[in-house]
Amino acid sequence: MLEIGMHGGTDALGVPAHDFSTNRNACGPCPMAVQALQAAHVAQYPDPAYTELRAQLAALHGVDAQRVLMAGSSSEFIHRITAFAARHGAACVSLPAHSYGDYTQAAKVWDLPIAPRASVAAGAGLHWACEPSSPLGQAEDVWPLWHAPAPPSAWRVLDCAYAPLRLSGAPVSAAQLAAVWQVWTPNKALGMTGVRGAYAIAPADVPLQALTQLRAMAPSWVVGAHGVAMLQAWCTPAVQQWLAGSLQTLQAWKTQLLALCEAMGWEVLPGAAANYLVARWPAAWQGVAMQQALEQLRAQGIKLRDCCSFGLPGCVRLGVLPPASQHALRQAWERLQGVQA
Repeated sequence: MLEIGMHGGTDALGVPAHDFSTNRNACGPCPMAVQALQAAHVAQYPDPAYTELRAQLAALHGVDAQRVLMAGSSSEFIHRITAFAARHGAACVSLPAHSYGDYTQAAKVWDLPIAPRASVAAGAGLHWACEPSSPLGQAEDVWPLWHAPAPPSAWRVLDCAYAPLRLSGAPVSAAQLAAVWQVWTPNKALGMTGVRGAYAIAPADVPLQALTQLRAMAPSWVVGAHGVAMLQAWCTPAVQQWLAGSLQTLQAWKTQLLALCEAMGWEVLPGAAANYLVARWPAAWQGVAMQQALEQLRAQGIKLRDCCSFGLPGCVRLGVLPPASQHALRQAWERLQGVQA
């Protein structure tokens, strides 16, 4: 049996016609960012220090440029900061109940045990959070534990992958952001996940020596010319205005998707503050029946994200797609019901 629904995006069958399996902004790719990529200077290496780009990102976030670290992707930085924390005294890692698999994978590389979050997240160790969370899109529950300053040998990291795609609820406050490591991956918000490039923002009180060491641990030219072009576009007012407009469209599409799930008998789990949601399938479609159905849907060009790897068996995650894709999903689901009947 093929693992059709285990990972998002392109698979052995190619690019899905209706890809609900990723959380990218379905209004994209952002036209201005695409133009920037087309004009990217690819004949030369980028500035290895990314001086201009870091200054632009710092201005966007209102921080000192020294606090900005470039990353090949969020996954690259996850592995890098895990290695750094392990080498500087972290004895454990704490995670949200449901989270991105690279947090755990990086911890295993360094033989760091995963500890119960409630008991360790306020103390020493490497502690992960994501808001809106993945896959549920909920607010984090770790902020009361992170209210006091971080003790020595503690690294608190907030994955901000979906923060630009928030459709409801209050954002994380500036004071909370200033006290934690932030990891930003704008390719999702720009609807261009095929382009890699990310950055991290260090807490305001991180020593210069630590920043220097973390930069030294990165590969040379960790972000290529296309990633640089994407991130520079991300910093422009025109792209930020495009993003703001796209959120209104996504909200309308999400309202339709919620209604579609209800009509199909799929139970939407609470939360869902961003451009995706998790839905539990009816009892008759659990287990082997679900895996077969995911394969059959994929054969019809429709890909959903199986949430088993998130610890949510019997559930799928759906990114918000346009009405035409939602119509295709409904027709395919009705065909499956007809076959089962």
